[in-house]
Amino acid sequence: MASAAFVSRDMGGQADRADRGPCVRVTRCDTVESVHRVHVAVADARGRLIGGCGDAEQVAFYRSAAKPFQALPLVEDGVLERFGFTEEELALCCASHNAEPEHLALARSMLARIGLDERALACGPHPSLRPERARELWARGARLGAVHNNCSGKHAGMLALAVANGWPPGRYLEPGHPVQQRMLAEIARWTGVAASELVTGTDGCGVVTFALSLADMAASFAHFTAAADAGDPAARVVAAMTGHPFAVAGTGRICTAVMERLGGRVFVKTGAEGVYCGGVRGRGLGFALKVEDGARRASDVALVGVLSDLGVAEADDISALARGRSEVLNTLGVEVGRIENAFRVEMDR
Repeated sequence: MASAAFVSRDMGGQADRADRGPCVRVTRCDTVESVHRVHVAVADARGRLIGGCGDAEQVAFYRSAAKPFQALPLVEDGVLERFGFTEEELALCCASHNAEPEHLALARSMLARIGLDERALACGPHPSLRPERARELWARGARLGAVHNNCSGKHAGMLALAVANGWPPGRYLEPGHPVQQRMLAEIARWTGVAASELVTGTDGCGVVTFALSLADMAASFAHFTAAADAGDPAARVVAAMTGHPFAVAGTGRICTAVMERLGGRVFVKTGAEGVYCGGVRGRGLGFALKVEDGARRASDVALVGVLSDLGVAEADDISALARGRSEVLNTLGVEVGRIENAFRVEMDR
């Protein structure tokens, strides 16, 4: 016979379930159906932890959130000028894009400028991150190539860096290659963590990725934001992202929506497995958030909550950005639940 603990109809446990620390909760008919735990760190321009919620020492991989740092050598080494790359192409180097026609055209243009073609990309293909685009390509019978990978802009930029510096472009994704060593040096530079102490892994697109505490990740974005505000080379990367937000992600994506709506107030970058990082312009703030179980539906909503708590977005901005992301719809398009933040970013000052 089943234990009474398993057959009880007492719903009082719902409150406990909804209060398990900072989280994004999913409700259906006012009943909590799922809970996604959230951790956030906020740092100032000096790299000091000044706010957050949950565990700021939670370790996560940057994944694609590292792309602004990985694009910076193209500015500092004169690669943009050498190959005549546009600001929009620089934005694509920071992108986790939807493989929409505009993204593919930019990636192919970059490759053509450095004298290579799509065969040089070592990132491999995958379906578009936008379901509608993935279905469109499937219906057309399109053959997916590495250029369709959401990281193809980053890889084209890495190939350009190799060619410009006289490094062999083949095997550019291997950890010992000068390109990946340069990426390692950039992460060490902006985090303040020695390269020898950085934890590394292999990203979904094959290059090296880096794991740090959320506090260190927030500090790196705070340092990058302060450098951009001071007019240093980082300013060109941030200007490209905020000036061409469609190139950074695409239709329906929160990265694009945030930078389209908030203009130069903030720049944001997603990473796989529930990571978002960003910088608040004019205030030298950097933030990093991680949804513990990696759920993208939760990280999009959590990002809007962080921007609200940091005072970056007004009420109408929050409403517009959350629309289409906070509703749970059934197959008839009827709203049957909500995805809502159950956390608040607390600031020390």
